[in-house]
Amino acid sequence: MADVQSALEGLELALDVLASAEPSALGDGEAVVVLHRQLARLEAVTTRAGAVFDASRSWEVDGARSAAAWIATRCHLPCEAARKSVRLGRDLRQLRAVDGAWGAGDISGIHAAMLVRAGAGKRADVFARDEELLVGHARELRFSHFCRALRYWCYRADPDGAEDEAADDHKARRVHLSEGLRGTKILDGLFEPIGGAIFQHELARLEQQLFEEDWAEARARLGDTACAADLRRTPAQRRHDALVEMARRSAAMPGGARMPEPLFNVFVDLETLYGMLCELADGTFVTPGSLLSHLDRAWLERVVFGPASRVVDVGVRRRLFTGATRRAVQLRDRECFHEFCEEPADNCQVDHVQPYAAGGLTTQDNGRPACGFHNRGRQRGP
Repeated sequence: MADVQSALEGLELALDVLASAEPSALGDGEAVVVLHRQLARLEAVTTRAGAVFDASRSWEVDGARSAAAWIATRCHLPCEAARKSVRLGRDLRQLRAVDGAWGAGDISGIHAAMLVRAGAGKRADVFARDEELLVGHARELRFSHFCRALRYWCYRADPDGAEDEAADDHKARRVHLSEGLRGTKILDGLFEPIGGAIFQHELARLEQQLFEEDWAEARARLGDTACAADLRRTPAQRRHDALVEMARRSAAMPGGARMPEPLFNVFVDLETLYGMLCELADGTFVTPGSLLSHLDRAWLERVVFGPASRVVDVGVRRRLFTGATRRAVQLRDRECFHEFCEEPADNCQVDHVQPYAAGGLTTQDNGRPACGFHNRGRQRGP
């Protein structure tokens, strides 16, 4: 007990030093990484302590109804946050690999909570077998990729449960339009994955059209000196106007007109070693069952990946990536090539790995998605 008290005092002193340090002393990337790692460790220890405090029932002495109520009051936390922390600490007692990785700072509390949730219920036995594998994914993968891998694992471990969860997501879909001040409207909603992807794609398409209109207007008004700050609408305002434009076009559509069919990119991997694939082009995992209601009115684009993640290749000596070659690169990589960027490939340019001017071929193997920022940055050099 004395050692713990001494460590807590040392921690307080160390934090005093860090809190009073000059901001420039903590501004390098290595310091940020170390601080986040130690923060994860401290969160893990705090969560364990809350679970031990809960089990000791010493909170009853003060008349609290639960450990979470005691912690919420004394630490000035929302009750729900305190309950989640205590519950997570209890669950971690059975998950040694998750608890150890969090305590070492290898994963965050968000990873730990997701893994605990994935290992609950009918998946518990399979999770016990695969816990080390999933913790390894949490350590090594970018967070969005880890989420995708965990959803695939959940489906393979309990297909019926995953389909039930997808059905619950579909039932939970909603949109509310309520009255605001002076006749304004407040929009709030929750989309299920496929409907949300269809809506998002069309909204982004119309927003891009409005952006090009705004840019042309700014250039006509100010000439070559125009910049983004001179545009007449903000991105949020363009999204609003794009949504209104969607409604106007819907109202203008004649009755009985043929509706445009949604397009699904269905990814199929020939190497069974890598398991099943069922996801939208932006990487969102969807269960096979959730696709069924769309199949009677959707076009399916089947994308077959070969052993080297090869899709299709068209053309060799062209300056720009177009057509099937461009689409193959987008479908293969699905996001910007840069380590610190997750811009979807549909919003990226397709760039030559070996520059065209240096003899690089316009082929799938020499192409990669690059967002505008990182593509321009490459041309500027270090």
